[in-house]
Amino acid sequence: MEHRNTSEVRALRGTRRIAWGTALAVALTVALAQPAHAKRVTPPPVPGELEVDAGSKAFLVGHASGTQNYVCLPLGNGYAWNLFTPEATLFNHHGKQLTTHFFSPNPVEHGIVRAAWQHSRDTSSVWGQVVAFSSNADFVAPGAIPWLLIKVVGTEPGPTGGDAMGRTTQIQRLNTTGGVAPSTGCAASTDVGSRVFVPYTADYYFYSHPASEED
Repeated sequence: MEHRNTSEVRALRGTRRIAWGTALAVALTVALAQPAHAKRVTPPPVPGELEVDAGSKAFLVGHASGTQNYVCLPLGNGYAWNLFTPEATLFNHHGKQLTTHFFSPNPVEHGIVRAAWQHSRDTSSVWGQVVAFSSNADFVAPGAIPWLLIKVVGTEPGPTGGDAMGRTTQIQRLNTTGGVAPSTGCAASTDVGSRVFVPYTADYYFYSHPASEED
C-alpha cells in the first residue's frame, strides 16, 4: 500500500509539473505576442496628395507636443512671420519619449538646414524635405498647421551605431492642432527680429520601404 501510494503521489506531482509547464509556455507565448501586436501602426486616411509610395509601411508613430517658432522678417514691401524651427518631443501611446524634432544641418546635403528627428534612445537621426502639404478642410482642423508628406534626404546613425531611424524613407505629419503663425505683431520695421512660440500637436508617421532596405 505504501509503495502504491508513493507512486501515485509521484505521478500526481509529475502531472502537476507538466500542467504548470504548459501553462507557463502559453503565458510566455501570449506575452511575446503582445509587443508585436502593440507595434502595429495603422495610419489614418489622408488626402490623395499625401499618400506614401506604394509598398511603404508605417513602422513608427510619434505623438508630438511642442511649439512652432517664428521670427518676424522683411518680405517684399512688408513683413511676415517665418518659421525658424519647430521644437517638439514625440511620445508613443504609453507616454514614453521616442524622438525630438527640430531644424538642423543635414550632413548628407553639406549642411542644408532641414527638419530633423533624433531618436531618444540611440540618437540616430533622420532629415526630411517637404514634398506635399494639405490644408484640406475635410482632414485638417480649423486653425491648425497643414498636414505634410516628407521625403527623407538624410540619415545618420548614433555614436554607438544605433540605427532606429535609419530605415525611414517617408514621414507624414497628420492630425495637427495649433501651430499657425499669429496674424499680428509683424507689421513694421520695429517688429523685425521679434519671435513667437506657438504651441502645437501632431502625429508623425514614419515609413520604410522594403526595396530601400534591400539596397
